[in-house]
Amino acid sequence: MFARLTFIDILPEHQEELRKIFNEEVIPVVRNQKGNIGIWLLEPTDMSTEYISLTEWRSAADAEAYDSSGTYRSLVDKIKAMYRSKPILKTYNIAESKLVTSL
Repeated sequence: MFARLTFIDILPEHQEELRKIFNEEVIPVVRNQKGNIGIWLLEPTDMSTEYISLTEWRSAADAEAYDSSGTYRSLVDKIKAMYRSKPILKTYNIAESKLVTSL
């Protein structure tokens, strides 16, 4: 599996607007992308830090297809007027883990 995290530094006065756009416009589009497993908006507990958009993908190829289609860029552009600095995208492989239980 593969994860994409977009770090978004939003101006404080746009917090509600960001949530609305994310829930109503971003989530439905991303969920319909081939290979998408999930999407979440991580809200900071300290408003001096960024919001994080987290998407999970079946493969790096699925995430790359989403990115190269231009869909990611068009979604980020929806909030362009709200951020203090340009969003930062970071990608990660999700390591396999085995659940260990103890008695």
